[in-house]
Amino acid sequence: MKIGVLLHGSGVYDGTEIHEAVLSLLAIAEAGHEYQCIAPNVKQHHVVNHLDGSEMDQERNVLIESARIARGEVMDLADFDPSEIDALFMPGGFGTAKNLTKWAFEGPEGSILPEVKALVLNMIENQKPIAALCMSPTTLAKALEGTHYHAHLSVGSTVEASPYDIAAISGGMESIGVEAQSKTVDEVSVDTELKIVCAPCYMMEASILEVRANIQQALAALIELA
Repeated sequence: MKIGVLLHGSGVYDGTEIHEAVLSLLAIAEAGHEYQCIAPNVKQHHVVNHLDGSEMDQERNVLIESARIARGEVMDLADFDPSEIDALFMPGGFGTAKNLTKWAFEGPEGSILPEVKALVLNMIENQKPIAALCMSPTTLAKALEGTHYHAHLSVGSTVEASPYDIAAISGGMESIGVEAQSKTVDEVSVDTELKIVCAPCYMMEASILEVRANIQQALAALIELA
């Protein structure tokens, strides 16, 4: 099976969460499958200093930054044919809510890149499974907004510690047609009808070992759906 991995920069605060991305690639390879990294060729919303969280006076490109994770082997989403993959993996990081959508700044009213929406809808319409990690379910919610699809998605749980406002994010997804589910870092949500798996990963207070296990859970569920 060939799995597309959608990247959106390099670094948790302004791009792809690197641990989640690398562990996703590792899990796919360990399971005996092939991956293809893809990313949009667009300007990054902003650049964040990952030491202190401050915004830097720089401009970066999402595709070029994603190539750091993909070791240069990444395709421009505009040139990518989704018929070439059997499933889609979406690592988290706030690039998904800053570069693929504007959820980080405008909540559920924010826009989504048309090419990202088209990719997600192509996967759904062709009954190909999607795994969304961390904050990426918000991008799925935006992609499905206004369609007849009403997904069951999860960005985490309020019953265990999280550095983020899980209730508010879940409520935002529900406001645009999603049924939000509560899942901890030990769990995944599975929408069997739309073939969507969600794993909270670093949306919860979690160690890298817990995140690795959660990603492996997501991949196993995705393979079963395929």
